[in-house]
Amino acid sequence: QVQLVESGGGLVQPGGSLRLSCAASGRTFSSYYMGWFRQAPGKEREFVAGISRTLGLTYYADSVKGRFTISRDNAKNTMYLQMNSLKPEDTAVYYCAGSRVYSSSQADYNYWGQGTQVTVSS
Repeated sequence: QVQLVESGGGLVQPGGSLRLSCAASGRTFSSYYMGWFRQAPGKEREFVAGISRTLGLTYYADSVKGRFTISRDNAKNTMYLQMNSLKPEDTAVYYCAGSRVYSSSQADYNYWGQGTQVTVSS
């Protein structure tokens, strides 16, 4: 089992950048595929980016491709989401999640953090 805690959210102007972190407890972090999801007000939670366990394979939602970068440091039990060229439509609560399978479906993720708010506004 793994416990996840996100940090790094905040208020940023359009075009700005933020880096989110997801700290994991336990010694099995590297055995999980990890992902970032987000939920905007009045909308369903959606997949943002995912990363494999050790090879660093990554995949992204089309809406963030080229602007966001997911990464992980298994030695530090931490995953990151570097967000550049932020847009108002990126405003949402961002969640990190862990899965036993390589997937973009939230149904496949068993472990979730509490979320961190990202607001993009001038």
